Amino acid sequence: MNISEQKLCNIAEIISRSRSLNGSSIPARYRLNPRTDRHDESEPYRQKTFGERNNNNKQHKTILMVGETGAGKTTLINTMINYMLDIKKEDKVWFEITDECQSEQADETDESDELLVQSQTSSITIYGFYLQESPIDLTIIDTPGYGDTRDPDKDKEIAMGLLSLSRCNDCIHEIDAVCLVINSTINRLSDRQIYIFDAVQSLFGKDIAKNIFLLFTHSNGYPPKNALTAVKVAKIKCALNEQNQPVYFLFDNCQSDAPDEEYETIQQKSWDLSFDGMICFFRFVENTKPKSFQMTHDVLQQRNQLEAKMSNLHSRVQEVEQKQNELKQTQGALEKNKEYVKNKKNFDYDVEVQYKEKVDIDPKRWRFTKKATCCTVCEENCHYPGCWWATNLSWCSVMTDDYCTVCTNKCHSSKHVKTTQIYETKTKIEKRTYEDLKKKYEEIDDTESVATLLKTELQELEEKKIKLVMEAFHCVETLEMIALNTDSLLTLQHTDFLIEKLKEINEPEKAKTLENIKNRAEEKTWRKRILKKMFQK
Repeated sequence: MNISEQKLCNIAEIISRSRSLNGSSIPARYRLNPRTDRHDESEPYRQKTFGERNNNNKQHKTILMVGETGAGKTTLINTMINYMLDIKKEDKVWFEITDECQSEQADETDESDELLVQSQTSSITIYGFYLQESPIDLTIIDTPGYGDTRDPDKDKEIAMGLLSLSRCNDCIHEIDAVCLVINSTINRLSDRQIYIFDAVQSLFGKDIAKNIFLLFTHSNGYPPKNALTAVKVAKIKCALNEQNQPVYFLFDNCQSDAPDEEYETIQQKSWDLSFDGMICFFRFVENTKPKSFQMTHDVLQQRNQLEAKMSNLHSRVQEVEQKQNELKQTQGALEKNKEYVKNKKNFDYDVEVQYKEKVDIDPKRWRFTKKATCCTVCEENCHYPGCWWATNLSWCSVMTDDYCTVCTNKCHSSKHVKTTQIYETKTKIEKRTYEDLKKKYEEIDDTESVATLLKTELQELEEKKIKLVMEAFHCVETLEMIALNTDSLLTLQHTDFLIEKLKEINEPEKAKTLENIKNRAEEKTWRKRILKKMFQK
């Protein structure tokens, strides 16, 4: 059997394991049937495996795909697969492994099914491509598109999903290439695109820069000068060539289009452009040393902990302020009734107090699950939204060595629950008596002794707040050392509040450190503009 006959047999064999998508149309489109298709809602990702990975001598590459919604990631993944299978235009066949139909399904579902569809289209998908016909084994990690207008918070969930992948023993530990997929036709950066580039870079540790490659889609074959200028304006850190210029590859997105005799030459050039791009890309990846996912894991963990600590810090600040108000009202009542206090007579007084109530999570916030990680001892929301995937709460990203880094008492993970309700702080007017006050503070003789005890209680709350401020600052400090994107908008949105609190607790040097970070970032005027928009939301 000659090479041509062998290839036809290979194609026929692959078709027998696939599902037709367009009947007798040309090219005949087929979706490869996965050997396994795992999608457990308790996990942060879907996993599809094609073939068996059993050839120890075959090279294996792991590729992570990230980019803006609509940039062409899906087509690019399928182009990689057809390149691996050595499909030519004249073969008149096209294979796919992605679920493009899901985006169409989303438009047709009613509200009751919307959450299910979003969980399918929003999760990370791992494609394990291990067909015998492929020259290498390939693992492709496909992230949801950034900047999806349906739900901006979904971008944060991409980071949470990657964090969970880095912690799973049987998942991803090394990355050969991070592919930043960009539409080559962009002429200038919109605020949305700047935010997307910033968010993507915020995912990684600084050691992975040499493994980040730019993949330009919708290309006509010419150098994408305007798009490259946009990349430089956004200061995207990526692999550089010998001329100190970004390493990039060009692709068109028309390989599965029906042939047209009038445009046959153009269509052939489009096909050749994409497959030449694949040849150059995989040749470059072959000579690139893979990077451990450890530092990126550390960055993702620190960002998650910073978000959780800042959320808890805001709650503690409100709690302290409300407690101050409560104590002032109590002192006022004692002063007003000092004759009763002097004569040790009972009296009533009203005071506004805060209390915590468990409330159901708003269904609009159910992006992956309906649950939050809460501490039953401190009665605090330690991670919400977050760690919807962690069946074992010791794996939650706010836990370190089985202890929570967020809740007031830093309780053990066993004191936490994953619950469909969250704690909400509310206030109410409560009628109290002098007798109740004496029981609470035991021996009190006058308003001055009560004031002293109340101040002590308030000081304890202040100390808890100070501890949270310092912990949040150390998260930012750690990210400065290990993150690829040290000026991330995800960090900068917290700096003003942290600077204010550091000054309040008499930490001027640490406040100055954050001010320097903020000033360095705001030298780029576009960051200042986008930050302003973020705070207005």
